[in-house]
Amino acid sequence: MFHDQSPIYQQIAEGIKNDIISGALKEEEQVMSTNQYAAFYRINPATAAKGFQLLTDEGILYKKRGIGMFVSPNARETLLEQRRERFFEEVVDRMLTEANQIGIPLEDIASRIQSRRGDRS
Repeated sequence: MFHDQSPIYQQIAEGIKNDIISGALKEEEQVMSTNQYAAFYRINPATAAKGFQLLTDEGILYKKRGIGMFVSPNARETLLEQRRERFFEEVVDRMLTEANQIGIPLEDIASRIQSRRGDRS
């Protein structure tokens, strides 16, 4: 499950975010405890806790005292909006900058996108 490209606690947070986006975890649903998570993935509980803390700081998870961690209301929509913004910044904006530098007209880009979307319909 884990790779060497980013810290494990960030991968934990990203995995939980992906589960929320996919619907595997629903809003107001309880998530595994940090100790359960650590035991399941055979990692240090402090590492799991750090990943959960990231999500809590972002408002994606919240803690019910004495009960555990839960998915926040509107977490999925918040994450989708973040991913959409990241897509535009990392993909579309970079693509448009490159297209401008090499002289590709916006109409050609729009046409190509439209034709590719048609291939997948």
